[in-house]
Amino acid sequence: MWNKRSAGVTLIELVVAIVIIGVALAGMVAAFTRGDRASADPVISQQMAVAAEGLMEEILLKRFGPASGAAKRIDFTTVFDYNGYNAKGIVDVEGTAVPGLEQYSVKVQVSKVTLAGLTADDAVAIRIEVTNANRPPSESLVLTGWRTKP
Repeated sequence: MWNKRSAGVTLIELVVAIVIIGVALAGMVAAFTRGDRASADPVISQQMAVAAEGLMEEILLKRFGPASGAAKRIDFTTVFDYNGYNAKGIVDVEGTAVPGLEQYSVKVQVSKVTLAGLTADDAVAIRIEVTNANRPPSESLVLTGWRTKP
């Protein structure tokens, strides 16, 4: 014979099951929300890295010599011309803004350094800092490179 008690569920068992399922779903929604927010970070980091690497390549291809005194980036001919370069928004060599990258800013510092076997007149450190106006300053990207006299 069947026991009446084991034939179904009670209201208390049903409420406990709903509470457990609700807590589990709330945890999953929180995890998905956090992951969704974090998914934009790699895109921002990648954009900052590409901007810094492009500018670093441009600088490293310039000749090693004293600053020419040029005022515009298109006229820069030496590594030292970039010292103190600042730009709001990512711009190309001619100064044209790259669409979609207006929230970034770039700062360049070129300074003489002493490297193993080289004097300060023979080597420079190039520091490029890219920041995003929508992110805290602590999340800026800094790229450092070195250039020596040929």
